[in-house]
Amino acid sequence: MKVALGADHGGYALKEYVKKVLAEDSVEFHDFGTFSEDSVDYPDYAQKVAEEVAAGNFERGILICGTGIGMEIAANKVPGVRAALVHDVYSAQATRQHNDANILTMGGRVIGPALAGAIVKAWLSSRFEGGRHARRLEKIRALERKYSSGE
Repeated sequence: MKVALGADHGGYALKEYVKKVLAEDSVEFHDFGTFSEDSVDYPDYAQKVAEEVAAGNFERGILICGTGIGMEIAANKVPGVRAALVHDVYSAQATRQHNDANILTMGGRVIGPALAGAIVKAWLSSRFEGGRHARRLEKIRALERKYSSGE
């Protein structure tokens, strides 16, 4: 599995920790920045990661800002992206199993490294269950088509 990573200044430190977790689990990843705690605009990093995931260059993405909210909102503007804000292990599993989320967002000012590591591991190891969830996912795709193509 290949994972695209991105963060703004508020998520930089947690992103650096997540990189260690991924490396320990031998998960291939690419860091799209930011590379310091200098102030930057989170939509720029959300766009980079979301476009890479939507294009199929990476199977999943992880975005981190101060709260995770801005990254989630920005990433979900890219067609084909299902970004989910997660701050607990149960939601990490559920958003993969039920929503087939392809981008995880977290808040670097909301959760600590140990919890973030557990969330990442749970999210990466969970699989989409299909079944009734596939029907619902198709309804989400229909909404996306309707509003992105002007139908």
